[in-house]
Amino acid sequence: MQMSIDRYLSHKTRYEVVLWALFFVLNFVANAIVSTLDAARAQVPIVWWEPWVWEGTSGLLWVSLLPAIVAFDRRYPIRLREVGRTMIPHLLITLPIALVHVCGMFGLRAAIYALLGDSYSWGQWWSEFGYEYLKDFRSYFSIIAIIYLYRFIVLRLQGLAEFVPEGREESATAEHSDRFLVKKLGREFLVKVDDIDWLQASGNYVNLHVGARIYPLRETMTAIEARLVNHGFARVHRSAIVNLDRVQQIVPFDTGDGEAHLAGDIKVPVSRRYRKTLRERLA
Repeated sequence: MQMSIDRYLSHKTRYEVVLWALFFVLNFVANAIVSTLDAARAQVPIVWWEPWVWEGTSGLLWVSLLPAIVAFDRRYPIRLREVGRTMIPHLLITLPIALVHVCGMFGLRAAIYALLGDSYSWGQWWSEFGYEYLKDFRSYFSIIAIIYLYRFIVLRLQGLAEFVPEGREESATAEHSDRFLVKKLGREFLVKVDDIDWLQASGNYVNLHVGARIYPLRETMTAIEARLVNHGFARVHRSAIVNLDRVQQIVPFDTGDGEAHLAGDIKVPVSRRYRKTLRERLA
């Protein structure tokens, strides 16, 4: 299982694109078939291609909006302990999302109908928009639910990490605070801080990069920086902390930023804010 999840994570972006594409294609085909059957049942006269245009344009707009939705959720993640407060940005964003989706969808449909020698129009635009907004509201939170379910599954397969508090008696070696306890699929094992190459902020978590493996830790970058500063780690970017023993080279850019080259051909961004401090720490 470990080899499988490691292989998946090494090509995570590629697999995610394939999974989302498969989801939207299946959703498009199913919705088009249902729309065709509904029209036939209601005895509404339509041309065979119309439901496919309707659902295809809707799906295409959702595909184009997906990166923005994912980025927005990373900026404003929903936290279970503060679900009421953290849900507000998502409730507010549904209106502009619906406006972009509906206007784009209408424009595409009108263009396609015109190319096919027909016309596409809505009778009462505001009533139609109200109907579409309710559908988009549901679709938006369905996408958010899929994102969180996917993250939950991946996190459980990766294994969640936590600091081992001093004085913990669960293991003879667990009394050292320079270790992480990783819980994975019902098992627990320890990871030494010295074995971590670098750390990367990822939404509500900080990913610990240990060789080819990645372990999520539910902590803020500021808090974990304070815990690791005396263990030979340094903040190099708002979203990155590196193990100084792994740094082999710092490559400066004309912009003032730079890049830290770590052992194992790992490249980590270095912002100008932290570059001078990093050089001093390495010296």
